[in-house]
Amino acid sequence: MPRFEVKQSAKLNLTSYSGLALIGQCCQAAQVEAVIDPRLPVSQGMRTSDLVKSMVGLLSLGKSDFEAIEPFRSDRFFKEALGLAKVPGSVWMRQRLDARAAELRELTDELSLRLLERTEAPITAHKGYVCADMDTFVMDNSDTKKEAVSRTYQGVDGYTPIALYLGNEGWNLGLELRAGSHHSALETEYFFERVFPRLERVCAADAKVLWRADSGFDSARLLFALAAERERWAGLERSFDYLTKWNPRRQDKAAWVARAEAAGVFEEVRAGKRVGLLDLQVERAWKKAKRTLRLVVRVTERTIDKKGQHLLAPEIEIEGWWTSLDVPMADVIELYKHHGTHEQFHSEIKTDLDLERLPSGKFDTNDAVVHLAAFAYNCLRLIGQLGLTGELSPIRHPAKRRRIKTVLQEVMYRAAKFVEHARRLVLDFGRGVAAHVKVFTTVQARLCVVASP
Repeated sequence: MPRFEVKQSAKLNLTSYSGLALIGQCCQAAQVEAVIDPRLPVSQGMRTSDLVKSMVGLLSLGKSDFEAIEPFRSDRFFKEALGLAKVPGSVWMRQRLDARAAELRELTDELSLRLLERTEAPITAHKGYVCADMDTFVMDNSDTKKEAVSRTYQGVDGYTPIALYLGNEGWNLGLELRAGSHHSALETEYFFERVFPRLERVCAADAKVLWRADSGFDSARLLFALAAERERWAGLERSFDYLTKWNPRRQDKAAWVARAEAAGVFEEVRAGKRVGLLDLQVERAWKKAKRTLRLVVRVTERTIDKKGQHLLAPEIEIEGWWTSLDVPMADVIELYKHHGTHEQFHSEIKTDLDLERLPSGKFDTNDAVVHLAAFAYNCLRLIGQLGLTGELSPIRHPAKRRRIKTVLQEVMYRAAKFVEHARRLVLDFGRGVAAHVKVFTTVQARLCVVASP
């Protein structure tokens, strides 16, 4: 086993996260300075946009703690890559975010919209529909005394943020922090008010948008809001439909079996198992208004389990979906199955961005960090879609979407020599990485086209 001589050069400047240069290009494409600084000016000291870009840079490297900024304060590449006048310290970053958290939350959502619009990010459809998937998820912050940490539906102490993802790529159009005990449907109509205009703005005029949500959002108030939004889009000659899973809430399962038998819809799919589909028109009321909504119900009765064991009593399962779609029942169910893909996006935010445990004890500051994380997530997703899919990808297997962890490994943490010479900034990747250099140059060229103000 050879023994290596360890040497530290005084002149050689290396970086292990060259992909940060692309994050800087994304910030320029999203016009961070133009969006942030006029609304949050400072009389002296560091610009607010520098604070935002520094935090986004940390998050795009999978670092969420304020203290993680300290090693970068003397790093020339970090400063140049993000276009910073000065790199903030951890204390300064924490204090500034505490002071301006409320204003930042509103402005950071605009950054994601501008990034998607100006780069013409691909938004692909599933079975003809551009799907907008809404859901809540749990951030485990147990054993902390952070503001609004409380018991979640998964039985841990933490937060339950709400998120909206668009298209097969999973672009994030809304990510907002909520207290752990906050019910999914509580005050969600206000989330609707914020994200509906974003959908209208980002989606193509001829796109058929399908809103999908699970049974936690089975509320007359929310269904009425979706139906009203569908009518508004129809007035604009645009397509908007919704698909929300039904929450049975103490339904009599035997009565539903009898109803399916009376309708003659049962089909035996195997010995001891039969399935029936019902297409119903159900009237629901909210305050003084009433609407007739379509409900697709699937009733499943098992008298023999999948291993061939006869059951003493029939096992009955009922599922349902509220929808405005005018398609066959089987297509409604198939379209909802794809909704489960969004669980991966939750995982990427919590694990790949290291955002499971939030850095501050203050709720508003943590909410601002979550909003900034949504922008960092979209930057990384854009880099992955432009550089790590199709013929350009150096990855072995083909894919329609690369997860954030792959972008971090293949692009963000690519090592290079950083050179400053003749007023030029150069990243030298060395030999043996031609495919990755091609990815870097292609993505940078795409971003530079729209980087001008």
